[in-house]
Amino acid sequence: MATHAVSGLRPEYERQLTDASDVGEVQRPLSMSERLWGSTPFRRFVMLIVLAVVWECYARFLSNPLLFPTFSETLATFWRDLVDGPLISRTFTSLQVLVLGYGAGLALAAVFTTLAVSSRIGTDLLSTLTAMFNPLPAIALLPLALIWFGLGIPSLVFVIIHSVLWAVSLNTHSGFRSVPETLRMSGRNYGLSGVRYVVLILIPAAFPAILAGLKIGWAFAWRTLIAAELVFGVSSRSGGLGWYIFEARAELLTAQVFAGLLTVILIGLFVESVIFRAIEARTVQRWGMQR
Repeated sequence: MATHAVSGLRPEYERQLTDASDVGEVQRPLSMSERLWGSTPFRRFVMLIVLAVVWECYARFLSNPLLFPTFSETLATFWRDLVDGPLISRTFTSLQVLVLGYGAGLALAAVFTTLAVSSRIGTDLLSTLTAMFNPLPAIALLPLALIWFGLGIPSLVFVIIHSVLWAVSLNTHSGFRSVPETLRMSGRNYGLSGVRYVVLILIPAAFPAILAGLKIGWAFAWRTLIAAELVFGVSSRSGGLGWYIFEARAELLTAQVFAGLLTVILIGLFVESVIFRAIEARTVQRWGMQR
């Protein structure tokens, strides 16, 4: 038995370590071009430059400023109206209305989602209202807003609230429903309920979905505001960006129309790339919930 056990042992081998100096560089400093191309803001900036060049080339090929002005002409008009024209005041007017409507929409969405996660009746109420009003375009409520609130800021705020409320509520409630049951039970074991349960347990766990809802709500609100101002954007002799575009179109100032559209795009890029990106970096990315 002992001889059989000894014969069953595996022989030992001694291997020499392989010289890996010729395999390649394990670590090396990145070149300037590699570091720049690895930067997301730089890549997006390059894309914007390419789009601007394509715009300029196509407009020069078309050679019809009334139909499609060049990028350089649009940029010159944008700078002129920004420095000496009404572009700053019109932009400020639009942003004021946007903040009012967006903030009110978020507050109402918080109320609806809190009720939905606190009781079954609240869930049924939110599901029913979302199914009814979410497919309804906010611009379709403009006649009703005119009848109820007249021509002015309250009508604009009303349609913005409609565009924000249901999108944010739907995403937030979906995020709350996807919270793991373990976290829910932990909150209940600590005696949390109602608003404290939502704030301390559900919101941090569902924040990626909430943030997505905030982005969608912002986009809907911004588009709805510009569209509404194109129809009835004058209040107290001051209009917003939508009215600025409408006036330029009525006077056949196509470069000014494009300057207004460029302002809308730049504000959208700033909010998406700076504000929401900063919120995302300080929340879901820091918490390890997103790559």
